[in-house]
Amino acid sequence: MYFVDTIDVPGLGNRGYLAGGAHSAAVVDPPRDIDRVIAAAARRGVRITHVVETHVHNDYVTGGLELARITGAAYLVPAAARVGYERVPVADGDRTQIDDGLVLRALATPGHTPHHTSYVLEEVQEKDQEETQEEAQGETRQQTARAVAVFTGGSLLIGTVGRPDLVEPGLTGRLARAQYDSAHRLAAELPDETAVLPTHGFGSFCSATQAAGGAETTIGRERAVNEALVKDVDAFVADLLAGLDDIPAYYAHMGPANMQGPAPVDLTPPGPADAGEIAARLAAGEWVVDLRNRVAFAEGHVAGSLNFEAEGQLAVYLAWLLPWGKPVTLLAESPAQLADAQRELVRVGIDRPAASATGSPTDWLRQGERPRSFPRGTFAELAAQDGVVVLDVRRDSERDAGHIKGSVHIPLHQLRDRLPEIPGGTVWVHCAGGMRAAIAASLLDAVGRDVVAVDDGFTAARDAGLPMARITAAEAEERAGSDAVLLDVREADEWARGHAPGAVLAPLSSLTAGELLPKAARGRPIVAICRSGKRSREAAALLTARGGTDVVDVIGGMRAWVEAGLPVVAEPGAGTPGRPR
Repeated sequence: MYFVDTIDVPGLGNRGYLAGGAHSAAVVDPPRDIDRVIAAAARRGVRITHVVETHVHNDYVTGGLELARITGAAYLVPAAARVGYERVPVADGDRTQIDDGLVLRALATPGHTPHHTSYVLEEVQEKDQEETQEEAQGETRQQTARAVAVFTGGSLLIGTVGRPDLVEPGLTGRLARAQYDSAHRLAAELPDETAVLPTHGFGSFCSATQAAGGAETTIGRERAVNEALVKDVDAFVADLLAGLDDIPAYYAHMGPANMQGPAPVDLTPPGPADAGEIAARLAAGEWVVDLRNRVAFAEGHVAGSLNFEAEGQLAVYLAWLLPWGKPVTLLAESPAQLADAQRELVRVGIDRPAASATGSPTDWLRQGERPRSFPRGTFAELAAQDGVVVLDVRRDSERDAGHIKGSVHIPLHQLRDRLPEIPGGTVWVHCAGGMRAAIAASLLDAVGRDVVAVDDGFTAARDAGLPMARITAAEAEERAGSDAVLLDVREADEWARGHAPGAVLAPLSSLTAGELLPKAARGRPIVAICRSGKRSREAAALLTARGGTDVVDVIGGMRAWVEAGLPVVAEPGAGTPGRPR
């Protein structure tokens, strides 16, 4: 019999695992706050005999070295990983007994990193087997191993894979192909019923994409749906690399910390700060972070403080935006909230806050000072405004899926360095749901800008009647049937193989060369379309820059048009229209 317990780290989108039998267990990819892991083992009544790393992590500081030291466990790390401490080097095919009848088998799965290793959890049974007549009389014992689970780290995730671009830009293409090969190796060597237990992929930026599909999966399910297992290698690599988002800035510090060997965690409360010290730290240019929820912060806060909600992705966004090494003071509504925040922050290397305070703004302000505040709003309220700046702080991939026409786009993680780019006037700042908009609003408020935080889901923007710079294929067909012209910016050969009825051809290459729009498109609203949406975005930006043109483009391009079941026609001799290539 065996067990596998999950150690969730939802703030980072990761998981560690405690796996074992009746007496002993192994820990795979432990978080830095190892007291949680020790408590989980105590509940099971097992001894931790092995601590296992699938790779040198780039998104969090591991607790593996300290856990192994405290428990006396063997520390298993891939042999090719360059680390500065003693460990048990693991190579492909190595087998490690965890408990009676329970073995971990190492399986090399490079891609997320060059040295990445997965571990297959096998139940081992012995059975009697009669010897042949040619052999001496008697009995031998034969072992049979059954794979029950595989700890895939950053290799095969749920519906996707770990990103291959965190090690070295020059290796990214090669590692992307290695990810493909590793996924296929796992699928080929393991039974369909084998549970797949990844470390990343639950919101982690180590995941190549944020794939849907639930919290549990098996090799059989992944064989049917995982992008690495249903596409050919060239399509997989091209799509994988095209879909990669920006890398959080603090990742640059995680790998070196894990290679050198992280220091033990200190979760004792930081020194208390009174109102005078808080003011002095702000005056010195240090960061003072208010952990309360965004509603309470907007209603009243210390001027110059920044809002990172403790219940959100605190560690990810604070570590991403905070200049590395800058002192940070935490303001919390309770000691419990402060303690939870400290636990989150040590996981990403923010070890000791400079100071802290609990309570409310009345406790954090000097005598005579008043709290600062700013309003919150909805997309419906934004739609009723004139002459305001709309600031979109979502990531590039989110904006590509649709955004408000005329909005300024600065992803949140770039905002601190690009504040001068925001036009004057009142700024209505939005994200996808409100949390990041609240962080951005606090940054703007801290430098004295008039700001309104849009605390609303982005799906409400279209319902509120706000003009969209990108529209769906169905909306494009409707607009092209009324006042707009559908402008196809693909090349002539692509156009000939299949295009929307009534569309006008104007290749992007011609537009960038300075050619005028076709006569049929001049003076009319334009809906730009291409194969997948990339060239149409470029065309829309170009035509907008030329001025005098009302232009939007189609999300997903002709691919989305075909998938929506909309009509396609081909030029004579170009073949049967089908899925645009």
